[in-house]
Amino acid sequence: TDLLPRFADAIGIDVYGVGCDGLEFLAAGSDEPLRVWGELPADRLHTAMGRRRCYLHPIRWTSLGLSLIEAMHLGMPVVGLATTEAVEAVPPDAGVLSTSVDVLTDALRMLRHEPAWATQMGKHAREAALARYGLPRFLADWDRLITQVTKG
Repeated sequence: TDLLPRFADAIGIDVYGVGCDGLEFLAAGSDEPLRVWGELPADRLHTAMGRRRCYLHPIRWTSLGLSLIEAMHLGMPVVGLATTEAVEAVPPDAGVLSTSVDVLTDALRMLRHEPAWATQMGKHAREAALARYGLPRFLADWDRLITQVTKG
């Protein structure tokens, strides 16, 4: 949460998820809003996310958050810290990852003002998510494993 005010100052952000109620105070004095929506049912969350220009992933410690993969499946470009498994999950043409908050805020502003760029990155994000985390790949891995075990 320590980075949220800087991102909110850059373009404003919407925050969704468990345990985020009460974060509005972080954007006090900001010209751009930090809107906190809390935990939404999946269908409402996906609809709300689909109306946003990009997905901000300021996570430093989880291995790979499901929300990142969901956002990519929805065709959202990713802007996030170059930490954890995000570096492996998000190809360069699907988002901007960096350890520099300035680079990330610049990317957020660019995505806000360049919708065609955001759309193209979002398409790449969806393709990458489907290829690596989609159901066909998952089922193929299971089939391969079952074949190995039953032959072994």
